[in-house]
Amino acid sequence: MEAITDGQFDEIKNEPIIPSSLGIEILKQGQGAQAKTGDKISVNYSGKLLNGEEFDSNFGKDSPFVFTLGAGQVIQGWDFGLLGMQIGERRKITIPSDLGYGSRGAGAGLIPPDSTLIFEVELLNINN
Repeated sequence: MEAITDGQFDEIKNEPIIPSSLGIEILKQGQGAQAKTGDKISVNYSGKLLNGEEFDSNFGKDSPFVFTLGAGQVIQGWDFGLLGMQIGERRKITIPSDLGYGSRGAGAGLIPPDSTLIFEVELLNINN
């Protein structure tokens, strides 16, 4: 095992610690740079409830979803679950309710309160 160098530590010291309750499964490896806090990223995604019911997706649509990672523009499960993704990578992210929409739910009942969410996300681009 090799020790982390000062330069490597500088790259990761400001990244948040990913909660252990978040499930991350890499479905397809990507390559190149890794997404980090502050990067503007473009993704395709689909979101489902535990029962398999899809509540949202942009796969097959004309434009990707774009946001700044770690800026609080999306649910916490996304801000944590997409850290370190590489372009072309596909992940399945299982998000507990406290990192999703919590007790309030979302989408006028489309996502019930206290729901665990399952997202499949593909990283298309990173702009720092």
